[in-house]
Amino acid sequence: MAEFAFKTCNSLEFGYFPSLEKFGVVHGFTCRTGGSSDLVPGGLNMALHVGDTKEKVLANRIQTAKALGYAPEKATTCAQVHGNNIIVVTKELVGRGAYDYADTIKDTDGLVTDLSQVPLMLFFADCVPVMLIDTKGKGIALVHAGWRGAVSNIAAKGAQLLHDRYGTEMKNIVAAIGPSIGPCCYEVDKSVWDKAKEFHDCFIPAREKHWFLNLWQVNTEQLEKLGIPGENILCAEYCTKDHNDKYFSYRAEQGKTGRLAAIIYRS
Repeated sequence: MAEFAFKTCNSLEFGYFPSLEKFGVVHGFTCRTGGSSDLVPGGLNMALHVGDTKEKVLANRIQTAKALGYAPEKATTCAQVHGNNIIVVTKELVGRGAYDYADTIKDTDGLVTDLSQVPLMLFFADCVPVMLIDTKGKGIALVHAGWRGAVSNIAAKGAQLLHDRYGTEMKNIVAAIGPSIGPCCYEVDKSVWDKAKEFHDCFIPAREKHWFLNLWQVNTEQLEKLGIPGENILCAEYCTKDHNDKYFSYRAEQGKTGRLAAIIYRS
């Protein structure tokens, strides 16, 4: 298991990869406690689109920004739709969605930038957050890789965009796969099997016409195929459904829950 740990900043707990800090990035995967929420009492819900009180979500975001050391108005988000569209965050897009869901970048599941002090922030409750860091340049990416995004190669697409936009070499990319539902708990049916023909080796037989899907492996395989060295791919291997006390889980809570935020920025 890659090194994955927890730390507390400003009374908030975060999951993180200590080894990423040497690359000049600040990052974290927010945990579920320590905030204010009408959806999940005491929960640090970071998403504006799940039926929670806006003022309380914004208070959670401001508290998180203070803990991780960035200006909350610069956090840049998108309206995730389980696709594979990725947008380059330019100066004109900085802060979109920070305070108002209506202002967020539409129909997008990944963000890329080379700007400093501009946090990329996406939201999860079982789906897979994948961070991509150019260890020799300034480019970073963050993608939302649930099964639909994963089988349409969104992680690899993010890495390719780093190369196309900023000249990043694949050998210099470090990828970090954050807390998300694991192969121990993610049971899927034939409709998913049929749409993931490229990744059938990532399915573990369960009951008839049902499998457990290893999304961590799906994302790892596509990144390795693109040329990212296996030793550069970190995986928390931390299942959100198994650890529902630490993280929100859509499956464990039957859909009524908050969202963790995966946040990364170049310092």
